[in-house]
Amino acid sequence: MKRSTLLALALCCAVPAMADTPRQILDSLSAEAGGSASAARGESLFRARSNAGGIADACTACHTPDAKARGQHVKTHKEIEPMAPVANRERFTERAKVEKWFKRNCKEVLGRECSAQEKADFTAYMLSVK
Repeated sequence: MKRSTLLALALCCAVPAMADTPRQILDSLSAEAGGSASAARGESLFRARSNAGGIADACTACHTPDAKARGQHVKTHKEIEPMAPVANRERFTERAKVEKWFKRNCKEVLGRECSAQEKADFTAYMLSVK
């Protein structure tokens, strides 16, 4: 192989994959849900209190009622960056992280995994926060 070809191949492999946009993640979650997402339903889910016996009784227990504010985990007291992408540009940019946190947090609050529709709705709400 030519030296220039090897250099080009090495550069291609060294470039990190582009992150998803929050909109791409929402579109993907909506497709999995089989329809459109509702920011209103997402806000209801974010604010709803659960009696599931999890670590927290609502998303707002850790994330605060203001999705643009920093929160704090009720058990570990670790600081949590804002949920809304308008206040935290890292939110909803990596599909694997989105799935990881939905899995963990839905179990902590709801006592179960979130449905595809709940994930899409929640994400739609977070993207609607201005």
